[in-house]
Amino acid sequence: MPVKVEIDECVGCGTCMDEYPQEAISMNDDDIAVISDECTDCGLCVDAFSTTAISSN
Repeated sequence: MPVKVEIDECVGCGTCMDEYPQEAISMNDDDIAVISDECTDCGLCVDAFSTTAISSN
């Protein structure tokens, strides 16, 4: 399942960018995480959170 950002939950902390070893995640001008086509759906960014800011369901 594709990883998606819940824009109402994302606070722009950048943790997801720190956890993913590639450049598949960036921040937009509103400090909301954006998942690019480079995402491999590995789940590392999802596992980095105790919130629902990024999910794979």
